[in-house]
Amino acid sequence: MEIAGRVVRVDRGAVLVLPADGAVPVRVAVARDGVVPLLDAAGDPVEDVPPAVGDHVLLDHPAGTDPALRAVLPRRTAVVRDGADRTSRAQVLAANVDVVLVVEHLDPDPSPGRVERLLTLAWRSGATPVVVLTKADLVPDPEGMADEVRAVAIGAEVHAVSVAAGTGLDPLRALLGPDRTLVVVGPSGAGKSTLVNALAGTDVMATGERRADGRGRHTTAHRELVPLAGGACLIDTPGLRGVGLVADAEALDATFADVADLATRCRFADCAHRTEPGCAVLAAVEDGDLPARRLDSWRRLAREAAWQEERSDARLAAAHRARDRQTTAAYHRLLRGRPAR
Repeated sequence: MEIAGRVVRVDRGAVLVLPADGAVPVRVAVARDGVVPLLDAAGDPVEDVPPAVGDHVLLDHPAGTDPALRAVLPRRTAVVRDGADRTSRAQVLAANVDVVLVVEHLDPDPSPGRVERLLTLAWRSGATPVVVLTKADLVPDPEGMADEVRAVAIGAEVHAVSVAAGTGLDPLRALLGPDRTLVVVGPSGAGKSTLVNALAGTDVMATGERRADGRGRHTTAHRELVPLAGGACLIDTPGLRGVGLVADAEALDATFADVADLATRCRFADCAHRTEPGCAVLAAVEDGDLPARRLDSWRRLAREAAWQEERSDARLAAAHRARDRQTTAAYHRLLRGRPAR
């Protein structure tokens, strides 16, 4: 029997799948290599991928046997970071999401660079980014600080909220429509799980007390999808200490729309914004219209994205060469009349 479902949690060697008919979630073992065929819109396998939280999957469940993962259905959107290991394989944090809530604390002061990095991740995913500034009750001027973040979060909504005071949450609750999936990303201690509980209307994720230095404690140890009563879904994620960037030019241009707009006015189309004459970007920095920190951040993320793309291309090329060698070896064994091992 074939069953359709959605991955709500990924553990080592297994995933928890919620069947589409709303039955009790089932734990399904994953093959030793941890990957499953990803299908395209025509139902043909594209590549083998590790299943991710939010994936729509197909299960084989013959009577009297344990269910088995057969395939991952096409991903509508995917929040992707560079792999946490030394390989060049990217890691899908969440799949098939509609909104990425980029959570950053107001106490301690928010990090503009981290917001830019997470926004680039969000724009690249194909989902809609929304910046959520938590702990608004702990600072004297939350809206003033929110305006400073809006200067680097071009094109994204920015909301200052306080779960403790119950303020600023209505615009976020309005995002929880039927069949909508939101994923929460941000650093440890930003209050992501507390925010998820507030939006869910009940304690669905564990939270921790504030430390003596005022910072929140890291509590979420895994990614988990939480279905809500109204038909929406929330995905909580562990705190991201460092986010390896997987991005493209379009995502960078969305995050740094001000830099991209200035670049169109440069004298040379291939201007690197370093020492070239007639560079509109450097002129804006000199005039004070573009913060030097903003340009430095753009340069850093552009270099990182290019480096990751080169690593990914090298990995794919190596995989193609290995597959070609296997095909050639199998062909020669066939010619010699030797069975393949």
